Parts: sequence; C-alpha cells; structure tokens
Amino acid sequence: MSHFVAIKTSVRDVTALRKACDELGLELLEKATARGYSRNTIKGDYVIKLKGPYDIAVNLDKESGSYGFSTDWFAGHVEKEVGAGYAKLLQLYAIHKTQIEARKKGLSCKRQSLADGSVKIMIGGL
Repeated sequence: MSHFVAIKTSVRDVTALRKACDELGLELLEKATARGYSRNTIKGDYVIKLKGPYDIAVNLDKESGSYGFSTDWFAGHVEKEVGAGYAKLLQLYAIHKTQIEARKKGLSCKRQSLADGSVKIMIGGL
C-alpha cells in the first residue's frame, strides 16, 4: 500500500525552490523518481532528494500553474528534514522568492532570524 500524500502548495518559482533546497542541504533533481515506504516510488517533474529513506516529488499542476508536493510521511523521516507539512522548506522558499522579487525591482533585501523561528525580511532601496 502506498503512503504518498499530495499537499497543494503555491510554489511557482523553481529557482527559489532550488535555493531553499540548497540552504537545507538538499538536492533538487529534474525528471526523477521519489522514494517511499517499502520501495514504493512516484515520478516527479522535480524530486527533492532527502538524506533519509524517502523523497519529495514536485509536480506541476497545469491548471493552477503551481507545483504540488507528494511524499511519504511514514515514521517522520520527511518531517525531520523539511518540517511538519513542509514548513521549513516553504518558509525558505518564501524567503528566497521575496529576495528574488525585491532584487528584480532594484531593492536590497536583508533577513534576520528571530528567536521564535520566524524570519524578519527588510526590503529597502539600494
């Protein structure tokens, strides 16, 4: 029985996703296969190769134009690396996407990690 679960996200920028993966020490592969429980696999337009036994498949939803994530949450392996519900990964994606968009507009962008785990982003003129 497959344990893969798909969760809708609003990830649209592969460059920002790649930067988030890099920051977590994870590799983003193109046209690959994600590993799941008991040798189950799922193909992905992209696959986030995790250090543990499972991976995350990233597939484009052509209707919405955003990428959805599918993974096997069994035994907490994925959660350890990217957070519950992909929280760490999505937080870093949002940070990198914000920085990319700010720089496109000629603005500087700094970030500060706060004690509670949140991140403060400061955007200003160059």
